[in-house]
Amino acid sequence: MGRRRGGLMSDRLKYDLAEELGVADLVRREGWGSVSSRNCGNLVRLAIERAERAMMQGQ
Repeated sequence: MGRRRGGLMSDRLKYDLAEELGVADLVRREGWGSVSSRNCGNLVRLAIERAERAMMQGQ
């Protein structure tokens, strides 16, 4: 099975999360491939937390 391209998160959301984690400058300079696995995991965790908060506020 191939990797999915395009992703589920908008570029805007990814950059907002990168800013929050302090890796946005690295992403701008070197691209997403230079972000550590740990920080990528942290980006996903933050995205999930935001989605859960949005769902709770919608109820």
